[in-house]
Amino acid sequence: MLSPCLSINKDGHLAIGGMDVPALAREYKTPLYIMDEDYIRANCREYRAAMKKHYGDNFLVCYASKAFCTQYIYRILDDEQMGADVVSGGELYTAHKAGFPMDRIYFHGNNKTEDEIKLGLSLGIRRFVVDNLEELELINELSTKNGKITDISFRIKPGVDAHTHDFIKTGNIDSKFGVALENGEAMEIIEIASKMTGVRVVGLHCHIGSQIFDNEPFEHTAEVMMEFLNCVREKLGITITELNLGGGFGVSYVESDDPKTIDTTVKLFTDALRAKAGKLSFPLPFLVIEPGRSLVGNAGITVYTVGSVKEIKDVRTYVSIDGGMTDNPRFALYQAEYTICAPEKMNEEKSECITLAGRSCESGDLIGKDLMLQKVSRGDLVAVFTTGAYNYSMSSNYNRVPRAPVVMVSKGESKLIVRRETYEDILKNDICE
Repeated sequence: MLSPCLSINKDGHLAIGGMDVPALAREYKTPLYIMDEDYIRANCREYRAAMKKHYGDNFLVCYASKAFCTQYIYRILDDEQMGADVVSGGELYTAHKAGFPMDRIYFHGNNKTEDEIKLGLSLGIRRFVVDNLEELELINELSTKNGKITDISFRIKPGVDAHTHDFIKTGNIDSKFGVALENGEAMEIIEIASKMTGVRVVGLHCHIGSQIFDNEPFEHTAEVMMEFLNCVREKLGITITELNLGGGFGVSYVESDDPKTIDTTVKLFTDALRAKAGKLSFPLPFLVIEPGRSLVGNAGITVYTVGSVKEIKDVRTYVSIDGGMTDNPRFALYQAEYTICAPEKMNEEKSECITLAGRSCESGDLIGKDLMLQKVSRGDLVAVFTTGAYNYSMSSNYNRVPRAPVVMVSKGESKLIVRRETYEDILKNDICE
C-alpha cells in the first residue's frame, strides 16, 4: 500500500483508517473524498518532532492551506500547535471562522487584492509574505493610514532547480512568484522597504516547487538563502531574523515514487543552515517550513462509481466514473500519475489495462491513462489513492456538477466535514430577473 493508513480487511475490501471503504461509499455515496484524521495528526507531530530534534525550539511548522482547506482541518492544526499559510482571502476567512490563531498565519500570493490585504491587517495576521513592489507599496500605504507598522517577509526566487514538473517549479527566475536574486531585484526591494514607515522587514521566504523527491535542492536552497541573509546584513546593515524555506516535500502517488522520510529531509536542510550560519558568523534565524501535500496527501483517497466500460477494439478501454476533472483536475493540468484499485476486489489481480475517464464534456477529462485495475463493470467502485485532500481544494462546478463531500475517519468512526453540494447550492448565487 502507498500509505500506512490504507489496508485490506478480512472481507478483501480496501480500508482507510481501519474503516471499510465500500461501506463508507454506500453510506455517503460517490464521488467521495475520505481522509484519515489520525494519520494527519501523526504527520503534524512528526514534522514538529523532527524540527525540535534538529533545530531546537526556534521554529514554526506552517501548513500550506491550498493542500486542503476546511474549517475542520484548521481545528486539527490548532490542536497540533501548527501554523498555516494562506494564499487568498477565502482561505484566511476560513481559518478565522474556524477560530485558528491569526498570529500563526502567513499570507502568500502573487496578486493579493486590496480587500485581502485589508482583511489580513484587520485580523492581525502574523506575516504578509510580500511578492512584488506594488504590493509592498500598498501594504505600506494601508498600514501608515492606520498608524501601524506591519511585519513582512519577501518571497525570494533563489534560482534553484527543483527537478520537478515545469508547472510546479517556482524557484527559478522565470516564475510569476517573488523577486529574483540573480538580477538584484531582491536586494533592491528590501532596501526600498527599509526606508518605509509602515512596514518592517523581518523575514525572507522561498519555495522552489512541489512534489520534490531529491533532497539536494532543499539543502542547496538553505545555503543560498543564508548567503543572501548575510549579503543583506553586509550591504544594508539589516539583520533579518526569520527564514521561511517553504515546502514542496513529495508524497507517493505510484509505487515508483520514493519520498525521503520527514526526519531525513529536516535534518539535511537544518544541518546545511547550521553549517552555513557558522561559516558566516550569522545568528541562526527563526525557521519556518510549509508542508502541505506531505501532511495530507497520503491521508486520503477519492472513491467513484463506475457508470460504463467502453472497450474500443485494438485501441483502449475506457472506464467512466461519476467524477473526474471537477474533483480531480491534476491529470488535466500536468499529467499527474495515480494508483487505482477496485475497493471491493482487493484480493483479485489487477488484470485490466484501462483509461479512467471522467464525466465532464471534455476529451481531456481523465484521471489517468494505461492504469492497471481489477476487472470492473457498471456499479463497481474505483478508488484513487492519495488524492482526497488536495483535489478537494482544486475542485470546481464545471458543467455545473455539485462538489463532492469530505468524510474524516478516526478511531473507527466517520464524520462528514463537508457536505455534498446540491443543485440548489449551485444556483444560490445566480441572479435571474
